[in-house]
Parts: sequence; C-alpha cells; structure tokens
Amino acid sequence: MQKTALITGGNKGIGLESSRYFLARGYKVIALARDFSTFELSGEKNVSECVFDLTEVGQIPDLIGSIGPVDVLVNNAGVMYSLPYDAYPQEKMESLLRLNLEAPVALMREVGKQMVARGGGRIVNNASVAGQVGHPDIWYGISKAGIINATKSFARILGPDGVLVNAVAPSPVETDMLEVIPQHRREAFKESVINKRFATAAEVAEAIGWLGTTSPAYINGICIDINNGAFPR
Repeated sequence: MQKTALITGGNKGIGLESSRYFLARGYKVIALARDFSTFELSGEKNVSECVFDLTEVGQIPDLIGSIGPVDVLVNNAGVMYSLPYDAYPQEKMESLLRLNLEAPVALMREVGKQMVARGGGRIVNNASVAGQVGHPDIWYGISKAGIINATKSFARILGPDGVLVNAVAPSPVETDMLEVIPQHRREAFKESVINKRFATAAEVAEAIGWLGTTSPAYINGICIDINNGAFPR
C-alpha cells in the first residue's frame, strides 16, 4: 500500500527538497503551506497541496482529521526574524512561537494518535543549531530548543507503540531564510565551518528523508547535527 508523507512548508526550500525525496521513493506527498503560487511540484502525480495557516493552531485537530492516515510527518515550516532581543514586537514573538513550536507539537499530538492506532509511523522535526547555542534571535533559538526537547518527549510517549520521533538541527542553509541573516553574520559563519559554505536544502532533506524512511528503529528521540563543524560535540 502506498504510504503518505505530510510535509509542512513543503512548497519551498528544505520542505520542497523533502517533498522531492519522498515523491522519488513512491510516497504520496501532502505539502502544507499558506501559498503555492510558485510550487515547483504543482500538478505532479502523487502530490497534493494543502493550503493552511499553521498559526491557527486550534484548527489543527480538524485539519488532521480531514487529511486521513499519515505515515510520515515532517515538521519543517518555520520563521525567523533576526530582531534584537530588546526590540522584539509582542506579535512577532507570539506568531513565531505558534508556527515554530506550538503547531509542530499539535501536529505530533494529532498525527501521533493516528500512528499509534495504526501500529507505527515516523515523525521528523526540522530544528536548528539555533536551539543548541546562544542564538542572536532569542525567540527563534527558544523555539528550536523547544522542538528538540519535544522530539525527545514524544519519542518517549509514542515510541513504545512503534512511532519513531527524531529531529535534525541544521546550521544556516541556502534557502529564503538566509536572507534575514545580516551579511556580516553570514560571512562569519562561513569562516567557522570546515567547507566554508552553507548547507544546501537537498543535504538537509537527505537526512530528513532517511529518518522518515529507512533509519534503524533503534534511532529514536535523537537530533542529528548538520553543521559542518560549526558546533562540534
């Protein structure tokens, strides 16, 4: 039976490359985003577009109920503002936390129920090195640290019923989000890594795809660093 992957932010960047990864392996892909005007996979067989605003967290149970069974959930959608900690508008902080943290937790909760009832599934969260270091965007770092912790928590909660919950923590990636990082910070980062470049979206998607498909079942509740030596541990 054909499996289904639900990928938030699956219309661009890492999400788009993740959509391609699962599509190439025979999955039905449900890409969730607010806008599909430039979606490169529009019209492709086995690709569905789900228009939804993830900041509407209270609507997520109905959303998942309408989508049907999901075998793989990729929590990829997120936002970063790169604002000073002492000049961070309340509305920006609240919307960031809803999208980056509350929505993924709600999706894990709702999809997790389905997966437990069906005997298993896989969840992959796109976190960030920002959740592991003292990141300049305070609230972005907090949201990603929260996702790493939620990954471990849900692995413990859902794991006994056959659900694998893991995460990846990339450093800056060549996507639209790179544009909100000041130029001097971009240059400093490239000097800090082994290969003197940013990660590509496809490289991160390869790790997400592996965790969502064929990684061993004993890998559960972990976060894979993808930072090319910027944060060696």
